[in-house]
Amino acid sequence: MKVMLLHDILYKVNIRSITGSTAVEVNALCIDSRQAVAGSCFIAIRGSHTDGHDFIGNATALGAVAIICEALPSPLPEGITFVVADNSSFAAGIASHNFYGEPSLQLKLVGVTGTNGKTTIATLLWKLFTAMGYHCGLVSTVQNQIGDTVLPATHTTPDAVSINALLAKMAAAGCTHVFMECSSHAIHQHRIAGLKFTGALFSNITHDHLDYHHTFDEYIRVKKSWFDDLPATAFAISNADDKRGAVMLQNTAAKKYYYSLRTLADFKGKILDNSLTGLHLSINEVEVYFRLIGEFNASNLLAVYGAAVCLGEDRFRVLETLSRLDGAEGRFEYIVSNVQRVMGIVDYAHTPDALLNVLATIRKLRQGHEQVITVVGCGGNRDKTKRPVMAEVACEYSDRVIFTSDNPRDEDPAAILKDMEAGVTAVTKRKCLSIADRREAIKTAVAFAQKEDIVLVAGKGHEKYQEIGGVRNVFDDKAVLAEMFTLLEK
Repeated sequence: MKVMLLHDILYKVNIRSITGSTAVEVNALCIDSRQAVAGSCFIAIRGSHTDGHDFIGNATALGAVAIICEALPSPLPEGITFVVADNSSFAAGIASHNFYGEPSLQLKLVGVTGTNGKTTIATLLWKLFTAMGYHCGLVSTVQNQIGDTVLPATHTTPDAVSINALLAKMAAAGCTHVFMECSSHAIHQHRIAGLKFTGALFSNITHDHLDYHHTFDEYIRVKKSWFDDLPATAFAISNADDKRGAVMLQNTAAKKYYYSLRTLADFKGKILDNSLTGLHLSINEVEVYFRLIGEFNASNLLAVYGAAVCLGEDRFRVLETLSRLDGAEGRFEYIVSNVQRVMGIVDYAHTPDALLNVLATIRKLRQGHEQVITVVGCGGNRDKTKRPVMAEVACEYSDRVIFTSDNPRDEDPAAILKDMEAGVTAVTKRKCLSIADRREAIKTAVAFAQKEDIVLVAGKGHEKYQEIGGVRNVFDDKAVLAEMFTLLEK
């Protein structure tokens, strides 16, 4: 069991006051009072739904010997050390990094942020460096990995305590490189506070998470704040094709690099051929074939290439290895039915821009005679403003559209569908259908499909569940799609 003096855990934490002794021994950190044990330190964090300060009594009852908080409880329990910090969320990041032995200093830690592309870029980096012989860690929306050991992921970026515990395990397992998705929530909530990043990448920024950030300007500011805090020893890579790409890096002390498909950049790419068999690109004047499909993946490949070069790898070896890799699960994955040769595509696209990218790619790749049938939904308890926009994009780029449930969570699926239908015009209404049951929606889409048509099932990608009324039910878009191909071709 790890034991550390509270005094050492508090190194670099902005403290306003201390009540009690900092010489007390601490054997665990937690931000969930239910996880408190004898000898632990509970960090009370103010969240959007609950306030950790309300659970200080629970933590001390379970044996917590120290509390980090922003306000003292009344009455003050005896025998407990209370540390009042300026910001307990930020303190959680710093304290966790200290408690777990500053694991990021033992690793080459590269973070990826942006609305779309985070998972593909982080996963490709993990696959690339693993294929080149390194022992690597991955922290992503799909899964976390320590070498070949797969750990389930519950959040795009874990909480501060969990992430430092995970990085410590990676360092102990001999990992040299770790590639991590950094969501805007994680940046804003200081989950990555205290971590030392070797490098940081920005993919793009589009309409998303306005239920949390409220305004697009605030969403941009949060993303940018991470780059603003990078040290001069780090590298920062941004997408010059995104109109906010330069803004992201304008105040960073890190070494700046850009990648682009459209303008001069440090890592310059050009699409020579884009087909259903893959991409033929010129990258810094070297021609390479890749297995990934679509312009958005050409951009992702440039980001990965740039990061690898910044990490000191030989550019020709990087390109050769990248050419052999597949992308991330649930990102433009496709299967083809046996008889009718209908192509079914599963993609995580859950924002208007991501859906537009996928559908625009399909439009470019199709021969011209195929129908595009899109099945799409929007998540419950999330940004409502994007729902009609998602519907509008689906209608514009598809021949038929079926609106359905994504993860309704605690919302009425019918209400979500109604929000989506608001984006349908009188002209496009004839091509739309709403079916709340996702399985039935996929079945209907496949039934509509004729020979060589394309069925896109968007929104959930890699997810193996559907959350309805707070319960996660087993549901896999790709498996359901394959099942419907089999059933309807018998």
